[in-house]
Amino acid sequence: MTTSTHLVRTRRFLPLFVTQLMGAFNDNLYKNAMVLFAVYSVYSSEAEEARFSAIASALFILPFFLLSALAGQLADMRDKARIIRIVKACEIGIMLVGGGGLLMAWMGLEVQAIAIPLMLAALLAMGVHSTFFGPIKYAILPQHLHEHEVLAGTGLVEAGTYIAILAGTILAGWIPVELAAVAVVMTAVAGYIAGRQVPPAPPLIERQKIDYNVLTSSLALIRNTMRHRQVFMAIVAISFFWTVGTVLFIQFPPLAKNVLHASKEVASLFLVMFSVGIAIGSMSINALLKGTVSARYSPASVIVMGLFVVAFYLVCRAWPDMDGRALMNVATFIAQPLAIPLLLTLLGIAVAGGMFVVPLYAFLTTVVDKSETARTIAANNIVNSGAMVMGALIAASLSGLGVALAEQLLLGAAMCVVSAWLGWLLYRAEKAAAV
Repeated sequence: MTTSTHLVRTRRFLPLFVTQLMGAFNDNLYKNAMVLFAVYSVYSSEAEEARFSAIASALFILPFFLLSALAGQLADMRDKARIIRIVKACEIGIMLVGGGGLLMAWMGLEVQAIAIPLMLAALLAMGVHSTFFGPIKYAILPQHLHEHEVLAGTGLVEAGTYIAILAGTILAGWIPVELAAVAVVMTAVAGYIAGRQVPPAPPLIERQKIDYNVLTSSLALIRNTMRHRQVFMAIVAISFFWTVGTVLFIQFPPLAKNVLHASKEVASLFLVMFSVGIAIGSMSINALLKGTVSARYSPASVIVMGLFVVAFYLVCRAWPDMDGRALMNVATFIAQPLAIPLLLTLLGIAVAGGMFVVPLYAFLTTVVDKSETARTIAANNIVNSGAMVMGALIAASLSGLGVALAEQLLLGAAMCVVSAWLGWLLYRAEKAAAV
């Protein structure tokens, strides 16, 4: 029996795994249902669509930047299982608000004045929910798993996350928005039930006073975490990776509609391919490294990712002009001569990205003391979210300046070069530490 197969049959891993699946599924079902509805049914210009997509991404990411330090303190200094139950209970209320906004938009009731603000408010609240759950899902692993199981557990969580993203993305693109409104509430309830089964994970340090000043606590958390060179390099490299990912995810819906002249189901298909690729890469790197936490393959992986981004850009540039025709459904899109090369380049981007990022997350939970893992993940989330917000702002600014969506892809390719350099520095630090 493999380590991965063994883990999914144990209570010390399975309930957390299912809870994480439900949360990632719901995040993406709700966010993509909202963005796709706005892009295809509310707005009618490329600039407005790209701007709304960027605003939605920035709102979801902002709580990670502001509240991760508080989330990390709570996760390290309180029972992680109890926090999971509280957070998942809050998700039910958030999705009632968000689902109500989706229903109002579907019925055409006060779309701009009430429905869209309600939807964006719920998305912001889901960002808060994920901020407090995020440090736990990785920090609880070394507490519940044996040392040789941590990389496999991290890979399963990462792969499972993207399988859930895949499922949520498919549904968002294919089911009516009114059904999505009901589904997000039902999923929140299922996540709460699963979360109640997570075994206790009491703090590994004495109870301490929580610093509720988000500015001072964030700065102190980052400063304390960054003193470890390997952790510092891993966090910076992960941040660049998610900046690239943010730019790509923002571009997919408006790019599908305006450049490829494709329906929302095709936009959903793009996100599906990305999610499948990340899951494949996450599991592949675990097999290559055979359970050893190492950045050995990270520089090469992200260089390959950058090459696939350039290939994706070239296929988009070569796509024929279809102005005046109806938006293509999936079958019509797949029949296009360049469709398969386009999807394969997208899959390549994601596979290489998964191989790059999974070992870096494993670094964050294995090179520090178990009592500090949640705060380490929280520090990572602060830096990551700051970089992702920057990526969203850059994408929105480029759209506002009239830079074509296809041309913006080259920004992601350039950032992959920087990520490769950071991955190489991390591998050097890893080898130096081993001497």
